[in-house]
Amino acid sequence: MGGCGVLYIAVGRCYVKAAIQSAQSVRRWCGGLPIHIFTDAENEASARSTADSWGLIENPHRRSKVDSLMYTPFERTLYLDSDTRICGDIRDVFEVLERFDMAICHAHTRNTAKNQQPWRVNLPYAFPQFNGGVIAYRKTPAVLEFLEAWKRAYHSQPFEKDQVTLRELLWACDLRVAVLPPEYNIRYRKYLWLWSQREAQVKILHLACYSGRSRMRIWMEYLKRKWSHWAKRKPESGEEPRC
Repeated sequence: MGGCGVLYIAVGRCYVKAAIQSAQSVRRWCGGLPIHIFTDAENEASARSTADSWGLIENPHRRSKVDSLMYTPFERTLYLDSDTRICGDIRDVFEVLERFDMAICHAHTRNTAKNQQPWRVNLPYAFPQFNGGVIAYRKTPAVLEFLEAWKRAYHSQPFEKDQVTLRELLWACDLRVAVLPPEYNIRYRKYLWLWSQREAQVKILHLACYSGRSRMRIWMEYLKRKWSHWAKRKPESGEEPRC
């Protein structure tokens, strides 16, 4: 599969450690598939010990992927968040790119105010957000232009999530975009309990517990987001204020 490879963009010790573990799962199921990691200077040595090639992120931040996706060394790239694990041969994704410019999965959590918030236009519910943790794409001028537009859009808006701008850019673009089935981006364990083997074969797990953060840290971040939501919420008429 010449010109194909897996890309990670990880900043911070725990996320780089998680990316290395994800890369090891790629090696297990797809031996010989090249791996490239973009990381910060402090974790350069760890990344180099695992990846076939690597690059430095000059100004790292929480969503550094929007700045680095276009610099992939591969002609056909599968970008994976660090909190992923491969559970089967995923090289067929690159075959999809023989016909399509990009391949991506719908976001699992779709029916919340944050995931429905508009950027510039109101979009139909039937065109939901796409998850930015598993993205396959071709290195063509049109795709690179799209990724640059996503980078500019993300940095120009106050949205916490990069998927808000990604959703609308995909709606407006002329790229050929394939929607991968959900087994290529499992976000919650419940699907593993509900699906039978005849229904789907799990390919990629994308779980918060793989992020390298402790359970307590994940829980505290969840509470912080919830508190921020309630603090900004305006009470409805007649509703008692919350202490």
